[in-house]
Amino acid sequence: MERKYAIGVDYGTESGRVLLVDVATGEEIATHVTPYKHGVLDEALPNGSRLETDWALQHPRDYLDVIYRSVPEVISMAGTNPKDIIGIGIDFTSSTILPLDQNGNPLCFHPKWEDSPHSWVKLWKHHAAQEEADDITRVAQERNEAFLSRYGSKISSEWMFPKILQILREAPEIFEEADLFIEACDWVTYRLTNNLIRSSNTCGYKAFWNKEHGYPEASFFKAVDPRIENILNTKMRGTVRSIGEKAGELTEEVAHRLGLLPGIAVAVGIIDAHAGVPAVGAVRPGQLVMAMGTSTCHMLISDKEEAIEGVCGIVEDGIIPGYYSYETGQVAVGDSFAWYIEQAVPSYVKQQAEEAKLSEHQFLEEKASTYKPGQSGLIALDWWNGNRSVLVDANLSGLIVGLSLATKPEEIYRAILESTAFGTRKIIESFTEAGVVVNEIFACGGLPQRNKLLMQMYADITNREIKIADSKQTTALGAAMYAVVAAGKKNGGYDTIFEAAENMARVKEETFIPIPEHVQIYDELYKHYLELHDYFGRDKYHIMHSLKRLRSLNPKAVIAK
Repeated sequence: MERKYAIGVDYGTESGRVLLVDVATGEEIATHVTPYKHGVLDEALPNGSRLETDWALQHPRDYLDVIYRSVPEVISMAGTNPKDIIGIGIDFTSSTILPLDQNGNPLCFHPKWEDSPHSWVKLWKHHAAQEEADDITRVAQERNEAFLSRYGSKISSEWMFPKILQILREAPEIFEEADLFIEACDWVTYRLTNNLIRSSNTCGYKAFWNKEHGYPEASFFKAVDPRIENILNTKMRGTVRSIGEKAGELTEEVAHRLGLLPGIAVAVGIIDAHAGVPAVGAVRPGQLVMAMGTSTCHMLISDKEEAIEGVCGIVEDGIIPGYYSYETGQVAVGDSFAWYIEQAVPSYVKQQAEEAKLSEHQFLEEKASTYKPGQSGLIALDWWNGNRSVLVDANLSGLIVGLSLATKPEEIYRAILESTAFGTRKIIESFTEAGVVVNEIFACGGLPQRNKLLMQMYADITNREIKIADSKQTTALGAAMYAVVAAGKKNGGYDTIFEAAENMARVKEETFIPIPEHVQIYDELYKHYLELHDYFGRDKYHIMHSLKRLRSLNPKAVIAK
């Protein structure tokens, strides 16, 4: 029997990676990574024009480079016959959106608009639409919109419509010029198939769409701003199709450029973190998956729908068909560790790490691992880029309590690691307190693969066993699995994601088990975390809001070199 293969394309924050995988076993045959040439545009446009605080843009040409470079590369590396590749799937950061012209090209490709920041891709962590998010929340509350309860009763600045509303208010000429606003994952599948399809996954979690009711009524959008009353029929056109289905088939033009056969299945796109769920086999109720990288996305499969504070979305058939899929998240996890390394670690630590032939992360992890829980006397809040769950407040900021003249760099590093685990425990408790069961926890992404201290902390702080994905490219594997389902059994794939998971999912035998004496100490520390969480996040949130406002009044001072 001939081996069949599928391609998963994983678009992250800094790079895109392409995986060629064996359909029968999930074996990773070849992987290639293409870094984004332009990276994250959070200080200036490519022409040097400065950006304001909380902006995060990207160049859409970088996304095409991933496809054009990495797909041919994995085919070449593996020596695979293109006729044996049955499908291609896309996962993407979200909500990452862009405005398109009437030909489906990004507006920033046009010389007329390239100097306007609003013509570029707004990356998921673009937080400059907080005012718009607050306005949308207020209108939804006033109108008692049913959809609001599916999003923890508060709209995030990261989502589709706050970003569109910001464009309308600050650059109405861009809004008028845009023929469509679209998620980046849907734009890529559009380019591959010439078929305009919107993913039920991205629409459900980031754009208020619901399987039963569709989008909110036009009257809601009119109440937000009369200029977007008919936006669903104008700039949000496109059939919503479920994940696991085909977005279309690869066009001859693209197939020729990639070295693939035209007509192979292109799966409906999915949010990057969500693709990790089937890749670890978490396709049943009570299974929670943490996709851990620059941020962490928590996905929980359940057989019931409950309103939960701070949930980012509850979507029927959202990730696994037949179930409700919940999403929550922490905006800065790996990003907060990186901030400390890049901005706050003393030079002598960098020198010692270099002498030990270790990265700064590895060096500090080794040093931090010699401490027992609570030994540093520090506790931190994990809000370095705001709070996504459960407070849904991008205006909150990080905090470390207990610093002294004796505090060591590794102690601060440890406290920041611990803070992200405390944040995850708070999220898990929000589920369990609402009656939604969490039976198993899986971790995937870059962090669990390389930071054992961090994962032991998560086990100790949550008092739960943590299982680790065995794939090095878990989200790309998940994207490939959906491609296999889109292709179907008749073409050498599978007819359901359950069948694909049974054969292709991969989890390590090694797990992280809670250490009882650590659990006891962390329970006490967690009480302090909750006190700080509620004081600065609920009771006295205006302190952090005011500090951020003062910083924003003089953005040039913040970004000046």
